[in-house]
Amino acid sequence: MAAPIVITATAKHTATLIFLHGLGDTGQGWASAMAALRPAHVKVICPTAPTMPVTLNAGFRMPSWFDLRTLDASGPEDEEGIKQATKQIHSMIDNEIKDGIPANRIVLGGFSQGGALALYSALVFPQTLAGVVSLSGWLPLHKSFPGAMKVAKELPILQCHGDCDPVVPYKWGQMTASLLKTLLKDPEFKSYRGLMHTSSDEELRDIKHFIDKHLPTQ
Repeated sequence: MAAPIVITATAKHTATLIFLHGLGDTGQGWASAMAALRPAHVKVICPTAPTMPVTLNAGFRMPSWFDLRTLDASGPEDEEGIKQATKQIHSMIDNEIKDGIPANRIVLGGFSQGGALALYSALVFPQTLAGVVSLSGWLPLHKSFPGAMKVAKELPILQCHGDCDPVVPYKWGQMTASLLKTLLKDPEFKSYRGLMHTSSDEELRDIKHFIDKHLPTQ
Protein backbone atom coordinates (compact mmCIF):
# COMPACT_ATOMS: atom_id res chain seq x y z
CA MET A 1 0.00 0.00 0.00
CA ALA A 2 1.12 3.58 -0.64
CA ALA A 3 2.01 5.57 2.47
CA PRO A 4 -1.12 7.00 4.13
CA ILE A 5 -1.82 10.71 4.42
CA VAL A 6 -1.28 11.54 8.10
CA ILE A 7 -2.43 14.82 9.61
CA THR A 8 -0.92 15.18 13.06
CA ALA A 9 -2.87 16.48 16.02
CA THR A 10 -2.33 20.19 16.71
CA ALA A 11 -2.72 19.71 20.48
CA LYS A 12 -1.63 16.72 22.65
CA HIS A 13 -2.51 13.62 20.60
CA THR A 14 -5.08 11.60 22.58
CA ALA A 15 -7.33 10.18 19.83
CA THR A 16 -7.18 9.04 16.19
CA LEU A 17 -9.55 9.08 13.21
CA ILE A 18 -8.80 6.57 10.42
CA PHE A 19 -10.82 7.31 7.26
CA LEU A 20 -11.04 5.00 4.22
CA HIS A 21 -11.75 6.40 0.75
CA GLY A 22 -14.09 4.96 -1.90
CA LEU A 23 -13.33 2.97 -5.07
CA GLY A 24 -10.81 4.61 -7.43
CA ASP A 25 -9.91 7.40 -4.99
CA THR A 26 -6.84 7.91 -2.75
CA GLY A 27 -6.24 8.98 0.86
CA GLN A 28 -5.76 12.52 -0.46
CA GLY A 29 -9.43 12.61 -1.53
CA TRP A 30 -10.80 12.90 2.03
CA ALA A 31 -7.81 14.21 4.00
CA SER A 32 -8.67 17.92 3.91
CA ALA A 33 -12.37 17.38 4.72
CA MET A 34 -11.50 15.20 7.73
CA ALA A 35 -8.74 17.58 8.89
CA ALA A 36 -11.24 20.45 8.81
CA LEU A 37 -13.75 18.76 11.12
CA ARG A 38 -11.54 16.94 13.63
CA PRO A 39 -10.77 18.44 17.07
CA ALA A 40 -7.17 19.57 17.76
CA HIS A 41 -6.27 16.46 19.84
CA VAL A 42 -7.22 14.04 17.03
CA LYS A 43 -4.71 12.67 14.52
CA VAL A 44 -6.18 11.82 11.09
CA ILE A 45 -4.94 8.89 8.99
CA CYS A 46 -6.22 8.53 5.40
CA PRO A 47 -4.67 5.43 3.81
CA THR A 48 -4.74 4.66 0.08
CA ALA A 49 -6.04 1.26 -1.04
CA PRO A 50 -3.84 -1.04 -3.12
CA THR A 51 -4.33 -0.90 -6.92
CA MET A 52 -6.09 -3.97 -8.34
CA PRO A 53 -8.34 -5.01 -11.25
CA VAL A 54 -12.02 -4.39 -10.38
CA THR A 55 -14.58 -6.76 -11.89
CA LEU A 56 -17.39 -4.19 -11.64
CA ASN A 57 -15.36 -1.80 -13.79
CA ALA A 58 -14.52 -4.30 -16.56
CA GLY A 59 -11.27 -5.37 -14.89
CA PHE A 60 -9.67 -1.91 -14.97
CA ARG A 61 -6.97 -1.45 -12.33
CA MET A 62 -7.63 1.20 -9.70
CA PRO A 63 -7.28 1.77 -5.95
CA SER A 64 -9.72 -0.65 -4.32
CA TRP A 65 -9.90 -2.19 -0.85
CA PHE A 66 -11.25 -5.45 -2.32
CA ASP A 67 -12.73 -6.61 -5.62
CA LEU A 68 -16.29 -5.46 -6.31
CA ARG A 69 -18.20 -7.97 -8.42
CA THR A 70 -21.60 -6.28 -8.28
CA LEU A 71 -23.42 -3.55 -6.37
CA ASP A 72 -26.37 -5.82 -5.70
CA ALA A 73 -27.08 -6.61 -2.04
CA SER A 74 -27.51 -10.32 -2.75
CA GLY A 75 -24.70 -10.66 -5.33
CA PRO A 76 -21.38 -12.53 -4.97
CA GLU A 77 -18.69 -10.92 -2.78
CA ASP A 78 -14.90 -11.07 -2.67
CA GLU A 79 -14.75 -12.73 0.76
CA GLU A 80 -11.01 -13.36 0.68
CA GLY A 81 -10.29 -9.77 -0.42
CA ILE A 82 -12.58 -8.29 2.24
CA LYS A 83 -10.88 -10.33 4.98
CA GLN A 84 -7.42 -9.43 3.67
CA ALA A 85 -8.31 -5.69 3.65
CA THR A 86 -9.74 -6.04 7.16
CA LYS A 87 -6.38 -7.40 8.37
CA GLN A 88 -4.67 -4.27 6.96
CA ILE A 89 -7.12 -1.99 8.78
CA HIS A 90 -6.77 -3.96 12.03
CA SER A 91 -3.01 -3.62 11.78
CA MET A 92 -3.37 0.19 11.44
CA ILE A 93 -5.58 0.23 14.56
CA ASP A 94 -3.06 -1.99 16.41
CA ASN A 95 -0.26 0.46 15.52
CA GLU A 96 -2.22 3.31 17.13
CA ILE A 97 -2.86 1.17 20.23
CA LYS A 98 0.89 0.36 20.44
CA ASP A 99 1.56 4.11 20.27
CA GLY A 100 -0.59 4.63 23.36
CA ILE A 101 -4.01 5.49 21.84
CA PRO A 102 -6.52 2.95 23.24
CA ALA A 103 -9.20 1.38 21.01
CA ASN A 104 -11.91 3.44 22.73
CA ARG A 105 -10.15 6.62 21.49
CA ILE A 106 -10.12 5.54 17.83
CA VAL A 107 -12.90 6.27 15.31
CA LEU A 108 -12.90 4.32 12.05
CA GLY A 109 -14.72 5.89 9.10
CA GLY A 110 -15.07 5.63 5.35
CA PHE A 111 -17.00 6.49 2.21
CA SER A 112 -18.73 3.96 -0.08
CA GLN A 113 -16.45 0.89 -0.37
CA GLY A 114 -14.35 2.46 2.41
CA GLY A 115 -17.47 2.89 4.56
CA ALA A 116 -18.34 -0.76 3.96
CA LEU A 117 -14.85 -1.87 5.02
CA ALA A 118 -14.96 0.41 8.09
CA LEU A 119 -18.23 -1.20 9.27
CA TYR A 120 -17.01 -4.75 8.75
CA SER A 121 -13.54 -4.12 10.24
CA ALA A 122 -14.97 -2.52 13.39
CA LEU A 123 -17.54 -5.26 13.99
CA VAL A 124 -14.94 -8.05 13.78
CA PHE A 125 -12.17 -6.25 15.73
CA PRO A 126 -11.60 -7.85 19.17
CA GLN A 127 -11.82 -4.49 20.99
CA THR A 128 -14.65 -1.96 20.85
CA LEU A 129 -13.68 1.27 19.08
CA ALA A 130 -14.87 4.78 20.01
CA GLY A 131 -17.15 4.71 16.97
CA VAL A 132 -17.66 4.08 13.25
CA VAL A 133 -18.72 6.52 10.53
CA SER A 134 -20.00 4.86 7.34
CA LEU A 135 -20.97 7.19 4.48
CA SER A 136 -22.95 5.80 1.51
CA GLY A 137 -21.82 2.30 2.48
CA TRP A 138 -23.12 -1.16 3.37
CA LEU A 139 -22.13 -4.13 5.54
CA PRO A 140 -20.08 -6.66 3.52
CA LEU A 141 -20.49 -10.40 4.21
CA HIS A 142 -23.69 -9.51 6.10
CA LYS A 143 -24.79 -13.16 6.22
CA SER A 144 -21.83 -13.92 8.52
CA PHE A 145 -23.45 -11.85 11.30
CA PRO A 146 -24.16 -12.06 14.20
CA GLY A 147 -21.72 -15.01 14.32
CA ALA A 148 -18.69 -13.00 13.11
CA MET A 149 -19.25 -10.12 15.55
CA LYS A 150 -16.59 -9.61 18.22
CA VAL A 151 -17.46 -6.21 19.71
CA ALA A 152 -19.77 -4.96 22.45
CA LYS A 153 -23.34 -4.07 21.44
CA GLU A 154 -22.58 -0.53 22.64
CA LEU A 155 -20.31 0.27 19.64
CA PRO A 156 -21.50 3.71 18.40
CA ILE A 157 -22.21 3.85 14.66
CA LEU A 158 -23.16 6.79 12.47
CA GLN A 159 -24.39 5.60 9.09
CA CYS A 160 -25.17 8.31 6.51
CA HIS A 161 -26.77 7.88 3.07
CA GLY A 162 -28.20 10.14 0.36
CA ASP A 163 -31.73 9.14 -0.66
CA CYS A 164 -30.89 9.73 -4.37
CA ASP A 165 -27.67 7.67 -4.41
CA PRO A 166 -27.43 6.09 -7.92
CA VAL A 167 -24.33 3.98 -7.08
CA VAL A 168 -24.91 2.35 -3.69
CA PRO A 169 -28.73 2.34 -3.57
CA TYR A 170 -30.39 4.07 -0.62
CA LYS A 171 -32.42 0.90 -0.08
CA TRP A 172 -29.17 -0.98 0.52
CA GLY A 173 -28.26 1.61 3.16
CA GLN A 174 -31.67 1.10 4.79
CA MET A 175 -31.25 -2.69 4.76
CA THR A 176 -27.83 -2.31 6.39
CA ALA A 177 -29.32 0.02 9.03
CA SER A 178 -32.03 -2.56 9.82
CA LEU A 179 -29.42 -5.30 10.23
CA LEU A 180 -27.20 -3.11 12.45
CA LYS A 181 -30.22 -2.49 14.71
CA THR A 182 -30.38 -6.24 15.40
CA LEU A 183 -26.64 -6.34 16.24
CA LEU A 184 -26.06 -3.13 18.19
CA LYS A 185 -27.73 -1.19 20.94
CA ASP A 186 -28.16 2.21 19.32
CA PRO A 187 -26.80 2.62 15.76
CA GLU A 188 -27.72 5.90 14.08
CA PHE A 189 -28.92 6.11 10.46
CA LYS A 190 -29.16 9.55 8.89
CA SER A 191 -30.54 10.12 5.42
CA TYR A 192 -30.07 13.23 3.28
CA ARG A 193 -32.80 14.36 0.92
CA GLY A 194 -31.66 14.76 -2.69
CA LEU A 195 -28.05 13.71 -1.95
CA MET A 196 -26.42 11.46 -4.55
CA HIS A 197 -23.23 9.36 -4.18
CA THR A 198 -21.28 12.12 -2.49
CA SER A 199 -21.11 14.13 0.73
CA SER A 200 -22.70 17.42 1.79
CA ASP A 201 -22.13 20.21 4.32
CA GLU A 202 -25.01 18.90 6.42
CA GLU A 203 -23.51 15.39 6.47
CA LEU A 204 -20.04 16.74 7.36
CA ARG A 205 -21.61 18.69 10.27
CA ASP A 206 -23.21 15.45 11.51
CA ILE A 207 -19.84 13.67 11.31
CA LYS A 208 -18.17 16.51 13.24
CA HIS A 209 -20.84 16.27 15.96
CA PHE A 210 -20.35 12.47 16.18
CA ILE A 211 -16.55 12.80 16.47
CA ASP A 212 -16.79 15.60 19.06
CA LYS A 213 -19.16 13.43 21.10
CA HIS A 214 -17.20 10.18 20.95
CA LEU A 215 -13.65 11.58 21.01
CA PRO A 216 -13.98 14.34 23.62
CA THR A 217 -10.96 16.25 24.91
CA GLN A 218 -9.28 14.41 27.78
